[in-house]
Amino acid sequence: MVDVGAKTITQRTATARSIVYLPEQVLEQLSNGEIQSKKGAVFQTAIIAGIMAAKKTGDLIPLCHPLGLDNCQINIELNELNEVVIDCTTSISAKTGIEMEALVGASIAALTIYDMCKAMSHDITIKETKLIEKTGGKRDFRRG
Repeated sequence: MVDVGAKTITQRTATARSIVYLPEQVLEQLSNGEIQSKKGAVFQTAIIAGIMAAKKTGDLIPLCHPLGLDNCQINIELNELNEVVIDCTTSISAKTGIEMEALVGASIAALTIYDMCKAMSHDITIKETKLIEKTGGKRDFRRG
């Protein structure tokens, strides 16, 4: 574990994105911007799962500092390519960053969508998960 004892507490934010491709047979279940599966409302469940996972990141990733998040927001939208775009934004005042919490939140939201829709199709693809932006700490980062 990295010693952050001498670091200064700063306001830190991070946003990560996961992208999930959904085939037509899954999108046919879309109603009012939400996919309904036999397990329930897919996007609403994915948001809850992503937030819960972000809060448990220190338990999931070895040597990752356990952090109490000040905020975690997950936004889910469909784009024109039949992809679900999941953005997870986390924030905290702390001595260490929260990129991993944002990445875990987006990843688990994506896995939840897969799990809830797999009975409709196994052609679902989790295409990517990446850090979009982080602020606070030694240097800020923003993907162009």
